[in-house]
Amino acid sequence: MRTLTLLKTLCIALVLGLPLSGLAQAWPTKPIKWIIPYTPGGITDNATRMVVQKVQEQTGWNIVIENKPGANSILGADLAARATPDGYTFLTVIGAHAANATLYAGRLPYDVVKSFAPVSLVGIAPLVMVVNNNLPVKDIKELVAYSKANPGKVAFGSSGVGAAAHLTQELFKQVTGADMVHVPYKGTAPALSDLMGGNLQVLTDTASAMMPHVRSGKIKPVAVFSNKRIPGAAEVPTIVESGGPSLEGSTWVLFLAPAATPRDIVNRLSQETAKAIRSPELKARFEALGIESVGSTPEQAGKFLDEEIVKWAKVIKAADVKAE
Repeated sequence: MRTLTLLKTLCIALVLGLPLSGLAQAWPTKPIKWIIPYTPGGITDNATRMVVQKVQEQTGWNIVIENKPGANSILGADLAARATPDGYTFLTVIGAHAANATLYAGRLPYDVVKSFAPVSLVGIAPLVMVVNNNLPVKDIKELVAYSKANPGKVAFGSSGVGAAAHLTQELFKQVTGADMVHVPYKGTAPALSDLMGGNLQVLTDTASAMMPHVRSGKIKPVAVFSNKRIPGAAEVPTIVESGGPSLEGSTWVLFLAPAATPRDIVNRLSQETAKAIRSPELKARFEALGIESVGSTPEQAGKFLDEEIVKWAKVIKAADVKAE
């Protein structure tokens, strides 16, 4: 009797499991919505669209991208967190997602980690520090010395409070003791305009945003926040080569799904993402933008996000950064 009961239980479990398995195998049966919590254009939007287009070519899936900017990416992330975890909603996040865990502690409508399932770390874009042509420095060593000799007179800009560029500069200040004043802007473009106009002394941002102006001679490169030179800015020395400490600062692109999204769907998308990123075509396009291709497993993506949250929490608290 005990054996018969056990067999019945196993059969029921198998029967109940069949519809779930069937659904997963049939996925996707309708268009997939992909949320980008930023405006069109820029490194986040461009990188996502490149990867998604390649994934569609590989699989034949129909993926519809929706740009949902607002509140330092919180609006778009919240929409994804609230979505049904059925494999038909995904989200792109960058460094701001990790910083928001500390900047908006206790005020977010979702949990930065628990509300999502990591899919893949797409790529990492080390940041480049540049200065205006009138600043009498040519490397990190001279910049630090000049800022200390001219307290309060060196201003660094950023695309906004809590942006990867802002926090990287705060980390730089903490480690070097450089005397710099933060001036937040509503995006990189106005900060870059003030830099070229001589109204701002220092700016840190992605290679794709900085290098065209460096190569046209409108601004001077100082260093890249990486332990090695990057293809998109090969002529720019690393921070150590420029006479500074070993520091890394970057923006990055990471794919997430709502928590409880079926694991086999997450794994499938992760595999297709990695395949797309490692294609020679996409790798070359990423390098031109100063992005280091990754294409990780969900576990690796989750570990990376955890480490970024801890890293920037320390910087935010030490610099007493407050969200706008």
